[in-house]
Amino acid sequence: MLRRHHAITLQQASEESPALARLTALTRESSERLKAIQTLIPAPLRPAVAAGPIDGSNWCLLVRSNAAAAKIRQLLPALQAHLRSRGWEVSAIRLKVQN
Repeated sequence: MLRRHHAITLQQASEESPALARLTALTRESSERLKAIQTLIPAPLRPAVAAGPIDGSNWCLLVRSNAAAAKIRQLLPALQAHLRSRGWEVSAIRLKVQN
């Protein structure tokens, strides 16, 4: 049997694989959630926060330092409420410090 290998785009691969399609959708949703809360995060802290994984109704934010995480932790109730008001079911937001 002769196999031909040809390159495909990430979009094509994700459309052909249910697992990749789900991962792509979760990544897109996580980015959309971060965009939705950007205005609630103080401007100097925004570059220190990145969208992380979604696990059911839990969402993770990736934060660059412990100091930034401490400040963001104070905002978590407001961030959750804002996301819920926009239609996302978020029962918890976890912070993961990326050193």
